Amino acid sequence: MQTSNKTAKEIYLDVKNNPARKRFGFGKKAVLVNVDPQKAYTAVGKFATAYETDPNQIDYMNQLAIECRRLGWPVVWTYVAYMDSGEDAGIWGTRTDTPDSLQNIKFNSERSEFDDRVQIDEKRDVVYCKKMPSAFFETQLQSLLTWHQADTVIITGGSTSGCIRATAVDSLSRGYRTIVPEECVADKHESYHYANLTDMALKYADVLDVSEVLDWLKQQQ
Repeated sequence: MQTSNKTAKEIYLDVKNNPARKRFGFGKKAVLVNVDPQKAYTAVGKFATAYETDPNQIDYMNQLAIECRRLGWPVVWTYVAYMDSGEDAGIWGTRTDTPDSLQNIKFNSERSEFDDRVQIDEKRDVVYCKKMPSAFFETQLQSLLTWHQADTVIITGGSTSGCIRATAVDSLSRGYRTIVPEECVADKHESYHYANLTDMALKYADVLDVSEVLDWLKQQQ
C-alpha cells in the first residue's frame, strides 16, 4: 500500500491535473440523475445531516436540467423517505434511532422535501423515492434508461461518498458512460468528498468540471 502525507484534496488534484488521465468519454444520449437534493441534506444550519460543498451546486444542477429538457432527454430526481415504522430502511436504519437518523426521514416530513431551490418540471421530469444508496436499487431507473436508449448517465447530488458513489458504481456496472460534474456533488467533510472523487475518477466515472458538461450538452442537437 502506498502512503502519503498529502491531503485527500491534494491527491484528487494530482489525479485531476494528470494530462495522461484516461476518460470514458461522453456517449450519444444522456440521462441526468439528481440524487437526493432534499432538505435533510441541503438545509445547512437547520438539520445536522445537511452539508454544502459548492454554494452554487443546486443552480448548476438546474442548469444541467434545463439543457437536458431542451434535448428531450430525461431528468430524474430522487429522494429518500420511509414509513413511520422505518422498516423499509431495513438493516441500514438500525445503527441509531435519533431525530437525525436515516430511517426517521419520514414521508411528508420537512426532511423529505426537495430543497426549495430545486426546479422540477412536474410534467416532464421523473421523481423516484429510493430506499438505499444507489439510485438504481429497486427503482425504475434502469427501465427508463433502456426505453430512452441512453448510453450516458450524469450524476449530481449527495453525498459524494455515499449515494453518488453507489450510483456511479451501479451505472458503470450496467455499462453506462458515467459523468460526475465536480461542482454538483457534495459531502459532509472534504476528506470523504475528495477521497471519493479520486476513487470515482480512477475507476468508475469521468469527474469533470460542470462547465465542460454544460458545454457538451449545449453542443448537442
